[in-house]
Amino acid sequence: MTIVLFIFIIAILVFVHELGHFLAAKLFGVRVDEFGLGFPPRAVALKWGETEYSLNYIPFGGFVKIFGETPDTETETGPDQSRSLTAMSKWKQAVILVAGVFFNWLLAWCFISVGFMSGLPMAVDKNSDIPLSDIRTAIIQVSPSSPAEKAGLKAGDVITYIASGRNNVNRPDVERFQQVIRKSPDLVTIGYERGGKKSQLSLTPETGLSAEGKAIGVSLGEIGTLKLTPYDAVKRGFVQTVNMTEMIFGGLKDMVVGVWHGASVKDTVMGPVGIAGLVGDARALGWVYLLTFAAFISLDLAVINLLPFPALDGGRLFFLLIETIKGSPIRPKIANAFNLVGFLLLIGLMLVVTFFDVWRLF
Repeated sequence: MTIVLFIFIIAILVFVHELGHFLAAKLFGVRVDEFGLGFPPRAVALKWGETEYSLNYIPFGGFVKIFGETPDTETETGPDQSRSLTAMSKWKQAVILVAGVFFNWLLAWCFISVGFMSGLPMAVDKNSDIPLSDIRTAIIQVSPSSPAEKAGLKAGDVITYIASGRNNVNRPDVERFQQVIRKSPDLVTIGYERGGKKSQLSLTPETGLSAEGKAIGVSLGEIGTLKLTPYDAVKRGFVQTVNMTEMIFGGLKDMVVGVWHGASVKDTVMGPVGIAGLVGDARALGWVYLLTFAAFISLDLAVINLLPFPALDGGRLFFLLIETIKGSPIRPKIANAFNLVGFLLLIGLMLVVTFFDVWRLF
């Protein structure tokens, strides 16, 4: 079920991205030859008007074949030359190239706004006047190989009670939870809620995980639910989307700096298998978490596509900038060669990262 859900989410994000390119191209009268979901081999295709719509077997991607995107003799001298992408003014080409990224950003904004309308979990900030309801203690992070991880606790789990010896505390705050753990003679029973389902488990705290005494290897925090009117949800959703975009750019910068200083790529990049696992975790916590996670992936897709790397939208924008500065187009053979090499490198990177994702499972 998790794999199906993951493919469904990726399909939506890619569809929206390619829809942006498609609509912008149609708006300016550029010929669109194919709109495809997934990568070939082709499963099924339907031609409507001048455009062929295809569904392909490899689900992690999609494409729009815009006439002139890959320059050749037909696009430069053929009968439809005036409808080629390269025949458009530079600003129209830029709009078409950026439209996919913009649509992914809009989709993330929409998802986050819907989340606020339904009630989105947020960390409690005592210095903020944001009206949160249903304040509760939740697990923010679980340390690897800790008693908590081995027992099955996950980030996002809401603590409903904790019991040890004569101590039995319902809905404990962070301090009370830690006190029970530190004073426990042996076994601790923890009640928690995940995705609307209540469960409990028992585990034994260990010394050495915290300087303050016994611990189970979790970071806790207070969260509440923020539910807004549609108008306020859209406004706050915009702010939240901007903040998440800045966070992704910052994370990308930190990743590049880390790799530059010797950090392993396998420890800093996650591929389709790893993301699928996170989709399963988000689904277990509830559909609002899943919606927020889908928004994050959509923003990730937008930011990555803006990178000035051949075969990505950002790479094509970079070529467009060079053409604008030099006052003449880049030779088609050179542009096509760079884009092909860039595409092969991206596919190779995806395969390597996927390998390490699978490796982590074992």
